[in-house]
Amino acid sequence: MAEETKRRILSGMRPTGKLHLGNYYGALYNWLKLQEEYECYYFVADWHALTTEYDAPQPLGGYIAEMVIDWLAVGLDPQRSTIFVQSAIPEHAELYLIFGMFTPVPWLERVPTYKDQMQELSHKELATYGFLGYPVLQAADILVYKAHGVPVGVDQVPHVEMTREIARRFNHLYKPIFPEPEALLAEVPKLTGTDGRKMSKSYDNCIYLSDPPEVMARKVSRMVTDVGRPYRKDPGEPDRCLAFPFHRLNLPVEKIEEIMTACRSAELGCVECKKLLAEALVANLTPIYEKRRFYEARPDMVREVLLQGNKQAREQARRTMHEVREAIAFHLDFQLWV
Repeated sequence: MAEETKRRILSGMRPTGKLHLGNYYGALYNWLKLQEEYECYYFVADWHALTTEYDAPQPLGGYIAEMVIDWLAVGLDPQRSTIFVQSAIPEHAELYLIFGMFTPVPWLERVPTYKDQMQELSHKELATYGFLGYPVLQAADILVYKAHGVPVGVDQVPHVEMTREIARRFNHLYKPIFPEPEALLAEVPKLTGTDGRKMSKSYDNCIYLSDPPEVMARKVSRMVTDVGRPYRKDPGEPDRCLAFPFHRLNLPVEKIEEIMTACRSAELGCVECKKLLAEALVANLTPIYEKRRFYEARPDMVREVLLQGNKQAREQARRTMHEVREAIAFHLDFQLWV
């Protein structure tokens, strides 16, 4: 497919530091496939991080570097994907402000994730304009690049629909310049942390892409498996096992069938099963670990990737904002007076 005929997609991640297997299989694994087919824009959503971390933004700078190193290590290619930092492109903020002028507050209050996050992060003061307006900033992120699609999980579909509504409202009020992006639903596997809860840094239950092979194997050995199988002699049930989804992602189909049969007949115990998983996981992820060490030793190379990505992203963002200003009759002649 010729470059000029490729449809454009955009996605981003909040900088939270080193990434874990939930991030890899839940998002990055899909991003890698998408860059083969689409013109991809992948960005560090550091302004989005401020919606919940506004009181402690200091670590974000270091988190950005760690996260981008993981992106490069798994195989995101700066020659095929534009990798950039949100806050380096001021046009995001300008379009966010303009969209905020005509986005009805009830639209924001009905977004399901708004109430969910308010409850989940009840220890934080989130009754803020920035937190409520998160979907408007997200719409600006997407539309400033005129993205045709956004890879998301099911829980983020309402955010993409909000973006479509904002695009329609702008196109109706002023001039039809924005496409209505589609949600590209990714099949996100249900993975838990080593303790059976959601994989999260705050729970200290993550397996990180940056973990050395021996650490990864040790963490796998501690994973919760089939809670309904108290003894080795008892038959197990793979579909009930919290570790089994990792097998599906790391072993060939025929080997998975063998494990399922041996588990259900009690021929294979959980300890032995986790040894097989550790071997497969280490074999598949060691190349990522080694590539990560390569980029860790070359921070200037990582910085150059972001500088080039920022430049490419801003060129497109500037073109879009020129159209936006013309559409709303905000011309730039007054700048000549300064």
